[in-house]
Amino acid sequence: MSESNMSESNMTESNVLALHQSLVSIPSLSHEETDAANFLEDVLRKAGLQVRRIEDNIVAEFGSTHGPVLMLNSHLDVVPPSSDHPFPPFEATLKDGKVYGRGAVDAKASVAAMCTAMMDLFRSGFHPEGKVQGVFTVCEETGGQDNGLERVLQEIPLPDAALVGEPTFMQPCVAQKGLLILRLDAKGKTAHAARAGYGDNAISRMVRDIAKLEAHSFERVHDYLGETTANVTVIEGGSARNVIPDLCSCFVDIRSTPSYTHDEIAESLNQMLESEVHIHSKRFVPTDTDPSSQIVQACLSASPGATAFGSPTMSDWIHLKDIPAVKIGPGDSTLSHTAAEHVEVEELQRGAAIYKNIITSFFRKSDV
Repeated sequence: MSESNMSESNMTESNVLALHQSLVSIPSLSHEETDAANFLEDVLRKAGLQVRRIEDNIVAEFGSTHGPVLMLNSHLDVVPPSSDHPFPPFEATLKDGKVYGRGAVDAKASVAAMCTAMMDLFRSGFHPEGKVQGVFTVCEETGGQDNGLERVLQEIPLPDAALVGEPTFMQPCVAQKGLLILRLDAKGKTAHAARAGYGDNAISRMVRDIAKLEAHSFERVHDYLGETTANVTVIEGGSARNVIPDLCSCFVDIRSTPSYTHDEIAESLNQMLESEVHIHSKRFVPTDTDPSSQIVQACLSASPGATAFGSPTMSDWIHLKDIPAVKIGPGDSTLSHTAAEHVEVEELQRGAAIYKNIITSFFRKSDV
């Protein structure tokens, strides 16, 4: 779909499909988002929004300098296509009321619906007592030092509340798990395998610790996220088939909840296990937002039947830390990164409408 199909006049809620198909049609793998950023910047500028470019991250906004700032954030980058897509991954194929393509649901559905909601409200003359701010970023899928939202937050004031656009069927996610990665080192003593009694088998030590870990339950249970979970995902040990190993190491993937800090988890396992416990990564902290907060209540009131829930998967919400935020967006998250990735057109339209309702409800509550 060409950019010429996207004029300012047809960018309405009912035509969110056109914006979405244009975005999906632009390949934008992580670190290769420039074309998508150029296109979106042009669309938002033509709609009359104030637009700022921070590398390939787009910040678009309207409203007043007085009052709260509501950020709408999602990402432009997509994961690489696979070899078994039912349709060309960057042609945004429309079939049976669904748009197929890489990024169709993760997360260009959210980008298109958020932008459409903002442009519709701006054109309608909506004047919030505060600012509506769209932040559409790069390198969410790869993360690390190139993460776009982290980069943008170094340049702009922190918002007062945020919506993070990821597929949730437009149900408000009010909590998400974090990630703590530990490395365990079990140490023993080498010996010839024929004289095993002279040695101390580090693999055997690690096996005992893994059994302890699998039998362990973290007592504190989060209302929306349930229990913290721990899984051994990588194990290494031994140097030769006839040598008793003196070292065995493994990595433990821990999906944490706000019920514990990462340091608390590491210390509790250090007390329980014989192996040495080393923190490999603890920067992806779990997050949650008080269900009574203004932004959660705005989400619940925006759509009949909306129900708050918790998510085991991470998003750029982790970079917003203590800012009240809700992860919410059109589409089915189980389709993310799959060959058959798609989103229903009705879901796109519903997403744009609900985002508009959330924005107006949020600022209406701000006036109270």
